[in-house]
Amino acid sequence: MDVKIEAGWKEALQDEFNKKYFRELTSFVRQEYKTHRCFPPGNQIFSAFMHTPFHKVKVVILGQDPYHGPGQANGLCFSVTEGTAKPPSLQNIFQELHTDVKRPIPQSGNLQPWADQGVLLLNATLTVRAHQAGSHQNKGWEQFTDAVIESLSEKRKGLVFLLWGGYAKRKGAKIDTSKHLVLSSGHPSPLSANRGYWFGNKHFSKTNNYLKENGQRPIDW
Repeated sequence: MDVKIEAGWKEALQDEFNKKYFRELTSFVRQEYKTHRCFPPGNQIFSAFMHTPFHKVKVVILGQDPYHGPGQANGLCFSVTEGTAKPPSLQNIFQELHTDVKRPIPQSGNLQPWADQGVLLLNATLTVRAHQAGSHQNKGWEQFTDAVIESLSEKRKGLVFLLWGGYAKRKGAKIDTSKHLVLSSGHPSPLSANRGYWFGNKHFSKTNNYLKENGQRPIDW
């Protein structure tokens, strides 16, 4: 099956694209976008892969579902389109970033600059129906994104995986920790953060320290 995606990813994931579940997933997504309002826009479904080529991935951040409100989702987990108000989880991410690496809180909630530096911002489910959280779960996306993580774990070395919250921890359970750094914490959502499971994790500085120790350029968060 011919999927429009960055060449390195296309090669790494070709077996998935040819599987029955992915053909069924593609049919489902096309029908959903034809008959309902869905997010992100169709041309941004694979944005995470287009902005972060397979061989340039340094860091992986796992999300769960795209935002389901108008003008929010842009195909990168936790990120919103330019000019859109920052959701609570993203505000908490920026607050931890500010505390950890002492940089100003970004004005924009668009995380594309991170993606362009090698931060794969991967949601477990890549599409959603408007105003219906989780509406595209259990249709095949999770199997596909499991294959993405497995491929990175097997074929790459020295990556940093940031697993925020129980769902991300379960999804990243099979990452080869002998080859990669896995950092876990609570989710940045207000419920988790206010209970003390998010703030102070120092994931941004720990990530950059690991990258520098392994001869790679740190991320300009």
